[in-house]
Amino acid sequence: SGNSALVVRRQAVTRDDGVPFSWTTTLGAQHALQTDAYYIPLLLNNGLTGADNTLGASEIEDDSVVANLSASARSYTKFIGLAETLDDRRIASSVWEHFLAIGCSPAYLSENNEGIRIDWPRIPLPAKPEALLRSAELGGELAALLDTEATVLGVTTGEIRPELRQIAVISRAGGGHLDPNAGDLAVTAGWGHAGKDGVTMPAKGRTVVREYTAAESETLGGGPNADPSAVNRRVEALGARTRDVCLNDRAYWSNVPERVWGYTIGGYQVIKKWLSYRERPLLGRDLTPDEANYVTEMARRIAAILLLEPELDANYLAVKGDTYPWKR
Repeated sequence: SGNSALVVRRQAVTRDDGVPFSWTTTLGAQHALQTDAYYIPLLLNNGLTGADNTLGASEIEDDSVVANLSASARSYTKFIGLAETLDDRRIASSVWEHFLAIGCSPAYLSENNEGIRIDWPRIPLPAKPEALLRSAELGGELAALLDTEATVLGVTTGEIRPELRQIAVISRAGGGHLDPNAGDLAVTAGWGHAGKDGVTMPAKGRTVVREYTAAESETLGGGPNADPSAVNRRVEALGARTRDVCLNDRAYWSNVPERVWGYTIGGYQVIKKWLSYRERPLLGRDLTPDEANYVTEMARRIAAILLLEPELDANYLAVKGDTYPWKR
């Protein structure tokens, strides 16, 4: 209880692999990333270490938890003085959240593209404790945004950040209110179909690509009297154009920026993949209002991740400039 896992794949299955990391507080399947998801828990039960640390173990003499770190990683935390100031839970979160922060940096992914495609991502470790903690703080923000079970203030709950408010708003063609009882939330725009043995196969679906409206551009800048430079930075982060994503002929999610729509984790285009399983003939029913709103939440989570990218790149460059001399 209370554990988390860094999710990573061993090698790229497709060229458009996207970010090779995710984060979860739930159990998952290998196909959460395209055929190759591995779950690295932050914490282990102290009585279940080494060869005995299996799901089949029946007796736990000591149910206290320890950081899931190798002896070499322990040496690193001692070298930078982290082991003297933090407990094991904090050490575990600091190391693994740092991995997530570096692994989601576009600069890191670009510079190391070929190596990451064919093997595990290699993550540089900062030589100073304060650099690790700064990186882990960014990683903690990413972890909350990627964890489907976590609410994020300003993104999924509370007062939504101004720049996110008009992203993926559930809307009705021609205006007015949607009526779930009249089939308005049925996904019939062709996002998925049944393949061999009932396996869900993604399909093209239907979107309408367009320019941002004046109101959407204004919210990207933070509201009325928007700073043009803020608008430009956020448009660069989210994409120069946007699109409306259709459920059916009547309902759509308005304003899903192009980079939000295209965001890919471990070979899967996130929103499109979700929709492929919700086509009405496959799901056997219409979406509930909560499920329709979940797509809005998902798009806002991705947008918040994209808006973090300049900080993630700056963090990667700082870490790369002063690294721990790792020894196997």
